Amino acid sequence: MARLIMTAQLEELQIDGAVAVVTGGANGIGKAIVTALLGANATVVIADIEEAVLSATVAELSPLGAVTGIQTDVTDESSVTALADQVFEQFGRCNLLFLNAGVTSGGGGLPWEQEPNDWRWCFGVNVFGTGICSSVFIPRMIKSAQPGQIIVTSSKDGGVAPVPTASIYAASKAALTCFAESLDHNLINNNTALRASVFYPSGGLLDTGLYSAARNRPEHLQRQGAGTGRGSMSFDELVARVAKATGKDPAVADLDELAEFVVEGVRKRRFIIARDLDATAELLHQRADAIGRGDLPPQHGLVLG
Repeated sequence: MARLIMTAQLEELQIDGAVAVVTGGANGIGKAIVTALLGANATVVIADIEEAVLSATVAELSPLGAVTGIQTDVTDESSVTALADQVFEQFGRCNLLFLNAGVTSGGGGLPWEQEPNDWRWCFGVNVFGTGICSSVFIPRMIKSAQPGQIIVTSSKDGGVAPVPTASIYAASKAALTCFAESLDHNLINNNTALRASVFYPSGGLLDTGLYSAARNRPEHLQRQGAGTGRGSMSFDELVARVAKATGKDPAVADLDELAEFVVEGVRKRRFIIARDLDATAELLHQRADAIGRGDLPPQHGLVLG
């Protein structure tokens, strides 16, 4: 039997003066979130695996406020532990933990033609990276007894319904959505000062560098065969691919506006941070109805081709 959790209305979270850690924060939506946090007078630590890009981003954003960059591999527990050690030694706390680092599988196409390394690569960053950061940071955040929020970046591809031609990525994001729900229930049930949010980037295609994330793929996780892998592609190539598959130009989201929306959602301690919730709810109703009939639920409407 399902158990409905009723919670008292929490006070808004103070972003001004908060210490925030953003994984995958050197570019894309992560960088936009960092910019929005600095605009709200938070102190921000950017954790990213790309050292050169990280340094350039810190230099670019330093005039906006207190920002530090720490090279971090979220798939490596020792690297994440070193990140947490530096954050808590320097600032004594972490109020906002944005678990934002993410990659695509690089496999694409048919699920049975994707390779074990595609699974290891995608789940290693998206799922295990989130798990490692949670295991390292959250106990320290609970111990500090300060109000805080853990924000898990999922995707409507998987978190709501799968894009079938991105099956591994969708599976990883479905896992993150369930994890965020479980995390929030546990934070509530254990009377902590923390809460969790799941963030669904939305409002159109996002110029995040996600589809060129293979540039950071380790040698030992490279694909062994050609398969149906799409390989890396630029954002312009992604837009063109979607336009060709759908016959119309896709909407493109404004990352800065979306980041401001995210920070406001965190301030209000919303569990689900997403735009277009009416359309999302309608799709979920359709999926629930199909499941109730024992039918295959409808897929996500995004077509990658």
